[in-house]
Amino acid sequence: MEAASNPLSWDNIPSMPPSAMRAVKDITFGSIAGMVSKVFEHPFDLTKVRLQSQVLDTTARFNGPIDCLVKTWKNEGVRGLYRGLPAPIVAAMLENASLFLSYSELQDVIRRINSQPLSHDLSLPQLALAGAGAGAITSFLLTPVELVKCKMQVQMIAPKPLSASIPESTAAAALDSSVTPISRPLPGPIAVLMSVIRTDGLRGLWLGQTGTLIRECGGGAAWFATKEFVGTKLIKQRGSELTRKDILPWESALSGACAGGIFNFSMFPADSIKSTMQTEEDLRPRGSNAPKPTFLGTAKAMYRAQGVKGLYAGCGITVARSIPSSAIIFLIYDGLSSRFG
Repeated sequence: MEAASNPLSWDNIPSMPPSAMRAVKDITFGSIAGMVSKVFEHPFDLTKVRLQSQVLDTTARFNGPIDCLVKTWKNEGVRGLYRGLPAPIVAAMLENASLFLSYSELQDVIRRINSQPLSHDLSLPQLALAGAGAGAITSFLLTPVELVKCKMQVQMIAPKPLSASIPESTAAAALDSSVTPISRPLPGPIAVLMSVIRTDGLRGLWLGQTGTLIRECGGGAAWFATKEFVGTKLIKQRGSELTRKDILPWESALSGACAGGIFNFSMFPADSIKSTMQTEEDLRPRGSNAPKPTFLGTAKAMYRAQGVKGLYAGCGITVARSIPSSAIIFLIYDGLSSRFG
């Protein structure tokens, strides 16, 4: 008796070219992996952004990642830990869908340039090049979403607009992170997005693009190359005839964890500068006529303020959360790719 077909099988999707089908799978699997990992890591990402954004402050609001998490929980509750979550979820879906799709397509470009069959396994430097290109492409999608995310994540610690009727003691308390923040309505992601467009035009959405480009380009190379290197080593220990497609779930998770740690540590200063640029107007407003912060100018200011330490503010908690987060991404992506081809 003939077995019943699975209605959820990719084989039941109307016929389309293999390249298009692979693109659909890369986008779908990457989006799912990014969404799940972002829900897990968001409180730690919020902590990172708040620590990065205080580097240029005269008095630090938080003494470290644990202090930041505790004060956020105490003053803002669970909702505060997940403040700005919709924007990061969109960013994670865009980022991973774009990364995996671009990574696959750029591998094929490299094979065509070198007159190699599409089934040919690329060398590690070639995989790193494809990863760098994927990161560069993805950076242009990420910057506007991360701008909105960063602005929302510092809303509760930004200086409050004070009227003349508010006494000085209240004004001082508003700037003290150790007290409960003054209750006030906060704009959502759409309101923040429209505010940026009204103030700075569409170009304003790409504030910090240089930092995102450096982070994603270098990070993409490190992320994919590390995952492929560690994953291949683990696979070959089980048998020299096995290929990347034979990777086991725990091997995907372990190699992904290594990739996440190396990505975030190696590119962290660029991310710190980007976050500081994107929250500058919210935390240290200089007026509408003041020139916008630049990547090099912000880097110099952060270095003058706290040296190399300032460029790595929040690095520990970022690397710590990126290890399980990246493991989740590759575990889901490789698992879906293995299950659905």
